[in-house]
Amino acid sequence: MSRHNPVEVQIHTGSLWVGGDAYPLRNISHVGQRRLVPVKKKIGKDLVVGIFRIWLVLGIGGALAQASKETVAYVVVVAVAALMVWRLVLKVRQPDLPVLYGLIVNTAGTQRDTVWSTQKYEIDHLVLEITKAISTPGQAQMIFNVEHAVAGDLIQQYGTGNIGQANHFGHGNIQAG
Repeated sequence: MSRHNPVEVQIHTGSLWVGGDAYPLRNISHVGQRRLVPVKKKIGKDLVVGIFRIWLVLGIGGALAQASKETVAYVVVVAVAALMVWRLVLKVRQPDLPVLYGLIVNTAGTQRDTVWSTQKYEIDHLVLEITKAISTPGQAQMIFNVEHAVAGDLIQQYGTGNIGQANHFGHGNIQAG
């Protein structure tokens, strides 16, 4: 599940500040947004396959238990089927992930995802205000709070030799995870 952590975005002294990252307004060549739509769950297929597997375990396990005529075999078959039902219920009850909207800033040919939110209007507003600040460099300081910002892991994969999931703890090196 995603976590909402408010992020402060400021425009002052000729720079765009997102949290602790600064982007000089004069170096920003493009401001835009991205939409990240999570893959919808295939609940119908998962439910049918799960029920089929449970019936398969009950059928084959029940036949083997009856052939062995041992009570322990029946208990094992019922326990395995109950575990499978429990896992299937957990999978079906998982909430859908929200659509995410990201503020994208291009500086010197490098595209950066600066902040992601579950609310489109927050990112729309930021794009508009940053564009205004770029076109009028001497304007007053502005502070925006992105209340529905989403924190998560950074996973970037470009070509061969990618590091997969990266964790960064502020200062120092990025550790591959």
